Amino acid sequence: MQMIARPLGFIVKIIYDVLSILDNPLISAYAMAIIVASILLKLVLFPLTKKQTDSMKKMQELNPELAKLKLKYKNDSETLNRKTMELYKENNVNPMGGCLPLLIQFPFLIGFFYVLREPVTYVFNGNQMAYDMINKSFIWINDLGFAANHVFENGLVNGLGMGGATLPLIGAAIPILAILAGITTYVQTKMTTSTQPTGNDQQAATQNTMAMMMPVMIFFFALNFPSGLTLYWVVSNLFQITQQYVALHNGRKLVEVKTK
Repeated sequence: MQMIARPLGFIVKIIYDVLSILDNPLISAYAMAIIVASILLKLVLFPLTKKQTDSMKKMQELNPELAKLKLKYKNDSETLNRKTMELYKENNVNPMGGCLPLLIQFPFLIGFFYVLREPVTYVFNGNQMAYDMINKSFIWINDLGFAANHVFENGLVNGLGMGGATLPLIGAAIPILAILAGITTYVQTKMTTSTQPTGNDQQAATQNTMAMMMPVMIFFFALNFPSGLTLYWVVSNLFQITQQYVALHNGRKLVEVKTK
């Protein structure tokens, strides 16, 4: 993972150096570097994500036919599976076609995760002092290197405080970024699972459970991760949601034309 994280960290440092002239108390150059690097990574991986969304779009186009098969062979699962595979073959669709591009992307996403989890190592080449001295603010967050609910020694809350109040599991700050991470994860998961075939009610229930559990898990992870990581996750999700919406929206129009 270091083989991927180190060049990614080098790129983040270059972006930070370029944007350092724009550094300000509201949005630091470090925050801008995270946002720009997140988008650039998504753009570099765009050919792979396009294959993934194209596969999702093809599955979406076949959904009406799949629904007919499920209704016709609802009491004969063996025939339903055979007819479903025949439908995929006739339309040159691989139901697992969206998995391979995702697997190829995964090491890069994890590598960027490493970069933002250990910025001193991968961005600032082990120079702790250089990292400590830079501005790391982002709107309501004082330091993206800490969780938003972190309380500093002087009593200052890193994120948007709640007037001295604390909540169990949540902490002393309103978890705005964690909420955004959970919401964008939910939207992206629902967009993805809505195009996947479900052979039976049990599979559908499993997908719905995943769509509900993943955002909750991400929300609680985001409460404890450095805010820079959560910012990266939100930006990446927003980019992916936009891309999937455009692809699936066009696919939905095509389905409507075919059914008229």
